[in-house]
Amino acid sequence: MELHGRQIIGHGFSAQGPTENFAVNPATGERLKGAFHSATVDEIQMAAEAAIRAFEVLRTISAQQRADFLDCIAQEIEAIQQDLVDRCHEETGLPQARLVSEVGRTTHQLRMFADLVRDGSWVDARIDGAIPDRHPVPRPDVRRMLMPLGPTVVFCASNFPLAFSTAGVDTASALAAGNPVIVKGHSAHPGTAELVGGACMRASERAGMPSGTFSLLHGPGSQVGMSLVKHPLVRAVGFTGSQAGGRTLFDAAASRPVPIPVYAEMASINPVFILPGALEKRGNDITAGLCQSVTLGVGQFCTNPGILVLLDSPDTEAFIRKAATLLAETPVSVMLNKGIRQAYAAGIERLTQTAHVTRHVHADPDAGPGACHASATLFQTRASHFLDNPDLKHEVFGPSTLAVICSEDEELLGVARSFTGELSATIHADQADLSRFALLRGILEARVGRLVFNGFPTGVEVCSAMNHGGPYPATTDVHFTSVGTASIFRFARPICYQNCPQDQLPDELKDANPRRIWRTVNGTFNNE
Repeated sequence: MELHGRQIIGHGFSAQGPTENFAVNPATGERLKGAFHSATVDEIQMAAEAAIRAFEVLRTISAQQRADFLDCIAQEIEAIQQDLVDRCHEETGLPQARLVSEVGRTTHQLRMFADLVRDGSWVDARIDGAIPDRHPVPRPDVRRMLMPLGPTVVFCASNFPLAFSTAGVDTASALAAGNPVIVKGHSAHPGTAELVGGACMRASERAGMPSGTFSLLHGPGSQVGMSLVKHPLVRAVGFTGSQAGGRTLFDAAASRPVPIPVYAEMASINPVFILPGALEKRGNDITAGLCQSVTLGVGQFCTNPGILVLLDSPDTEAFIRKAATLLAETPVSVMLNKGIRQAYAAGIERLTQTAHVTRHVHADPDAGPGACHASATLFQTRASHFLDNPDLKHEVFGPSTLAVICSEDEELLGVARSFTGELSATIHADQADLSRFALLRGILEARVGRLVFNGFPTGVEVCSAMNHGGPYPATTDVHFTSVGTASIFRFARPICYQNCPQDQLPDELKDANPRRIWRTVNGTFNNE
């Protein structure tokens, strides 16, 4: 499909700004076809005004129509799947098989939220009827439910160009809640963003949504992205990326005259605790699975296991040797873009030069014609040095991990206590290990959003029970997830109606319950 490089603003296009962005193939360094206009101040204003007008209309649109819109987006994406996969492969270097899977994840998320909207119970409706004869003070009729926040800005992620980007989980959950969305396209894969953005626009028109329900803007994050976050008509932000980027947006949103929430998923090193009983019984399987997890997607997952924690023993020494061999044998692969590869190389060099840190895999090939090729690396240090050096907890985004060797049980627990906020932690243990380290689970529960037992943190299941979040700095708000149906709650707020006439209430709060959703009525949960 031919790319036009324009902004998508509601049901129309605009190209006022200069064509200053070109995608680059990370494998070859080749500049790809298609010049992309950067959004101007006027275009940002147009998108924001279109979004606030759409928000007023969306408040009158039925849940069924909103759900149909999400289904339409999924259908439009599937209709362009091959063109989308081809372009995304060129822009990211990700294997086509991975991208086909990611298309499936993206459309699954959209349909999952469509089902959630049709069910309707997510609004958490609560009704406490009036008690006029209560003494000494009568009780009024009080009804509460969730409503959308308003125009929402979503930033495309670099490492998931489909599932966490233009029509990814942030967009899907914000639209499902009833918010218009303005997407800030990622400069590394603008063609991918345009193709998906076109699918969203066509779906909006098919489903009869108001113009301004969806927009897509291109341009530098420091200019276009920051202008969107500071725009007075914007009510919320969704972001997946680096800690520096997320914190910059968070601080900008907090400093507005009217602050708004920024739901940012940021850095995480996802420690993996490999306890002695499990290592003795399943050492080879753990080593093989761990190395696959470290190198999955060239290590460019927010759940990459960046720290391994073990007790000193002959089994641990064998584990290190085997892991080093497997990682050294892992083929050199292409990272997403030159900036990510440069940051990875800098992180590897920093660890290599750090005192008391041993590097076990020394392969460091030429970065290739696209300056984006990278190899896997394993480092090792003692727990005492790890605890004395906070820099060792900094994320190295890529196929690298650091083994931290502990002298005794209490030192291992001390390492666990040293973590602040992570998306996940993993425990490999048998029953005897769990008894011996009885405090470990509780220590980690206070520091992570997901605790994995005898598995690996990569591979985040898209389901209702998933929690993909965690204490700062993993995210800016520990209360929420960015994966699964619960992610809709980021983009909604409660509203309460007191003594409201029946004909003025939303259907979800009417006595007749026309949608038959599940509600809490006078303390009883039912759908009557």
